[in-house]
Amino acid sequence: MGDEARLRAVVTLAQGMAAAQTPRDSWRAAALGACHALGGSFAALSVWEREQGRLRVLANVGERAAGEEEFPESEAYPVHRFPEITEFLHERWAGGGEPDAWVETADGPVERAGYCHQRVAALRRRGRGCCVVAPIVLHGRAWGELYVARPAGAPVFGAADADFATVLASVVAAGIAQTERLEEARRLAFTDALTGLANRRLVDLRLEEAVERHAAQGVVVSLVVCDLNGLKRVNDTLGHAIGDRLLERFGSVLSLCGAMLPGALSARLGGDEFCLLAVGPSADEVVRVGEEVCARAAELELGDGVACGIASTGDPIGEVASARRLFRLADAAQYRAKALRSVKPVVAGRGGGLDDPVVRLADAPPPVPGERRRIRGRDPHPPE
Repeated sequence: MGDEARLRAVVTLAQGMAAAQTPRDSWRAAALGACHALGGSFAALSVWEREQGRLRVLANVGERAAGEEEFPESEAYPVHRFPEITEFLHERWAGGGEPDAWVETADGPVERAGYCHQRVAALRRRGRGCCVVAPIVLHGRAWGELYVARPAGAPVFGAADADFATVLASVVAAGIAQTERLEEARRLAFTDALTGLANRRLVDLRLEEAVERHAAQGVVVSLVVCDLNGLKRVNDTLGHAIGDRLLERFGSVLSLCGAMLPGALSARLGGDEFCLLAVGPSADEVVRVGEEVCARAAELELGDGVACGIASTGDPIGEVASARRLFRLADAAQYRAKALRSVKPVVAGRGGGLDDPVVRLADAPPPVPGERRRIRGRDPHPPE
């Protein structure tokens, strides 16, 4: 491949990673771009997970061998089997050198000080004749590696290919850094900074999707809304730092209980209000978890427990054609729980179906259309 063709390949790789919408898209674009640029038949991108001492494969592209998945869930290798990533390369970087790529063949190393017999064995086992391995360095540290292989009988990678692979690894590192920045921005956009739970924005998105699934497939969608009692008193008497501690502690309780419902989303809606969104579990399962939330909240050393309201499409609450209605129902149930000082959740629809006071309150015209928070003021006479 000539210099002009290689330049085009570098640009294509960079553009592919820049256009990626998710980390997986980015990994796949990196591996595919490198595979094409180096004339390989197979490529993989792996990350070094230091805390677990392993090299984990993120993406496999091209002509995959038996057992190789495009995005493997559990393909990982103890890093001690690949000492160059922790020893050989580290020593070279520490001495001021560059993390250059190298070539290996099914017959052994090519112009390399030491070699990894694990890679050679893998080449033979998978019918590949050679590979070029390029370390990926991010923020001055080894992040992982880019691996491109050719089949047995194909021309062996040369020194020029290894040099080019080093360049490609630098481009991939820049693309990964961009992806990580975007993911962090997305995380911050959908995360409550104090508790680490999801925020209202993410709840709204997920609830809309869930209600659409309910309409199309009949999937049960349940919403638990909790109002933390006594937060104002804690803030006024002990200070906002202690109040924040209460919010964090309850956030942990909610997260723990939410884990009892597969796939449930735990969130802080704002102020002293939290919620759980469950898609799939039955209404009774959600109510049991709601009861657990109330019991654990009552045991916190601060505050006065929670007022908890639950609305589920698995209960007799009428048609739920919009996320807004389910939110109104859960909020009305929470409002009733607070008015009654209930130590257990109030569940919409279980006090008489459509004649349930909670359902009637939720379906009453709000003073300001679409304003969920005004539900507490829409009924001049709180339920008795």
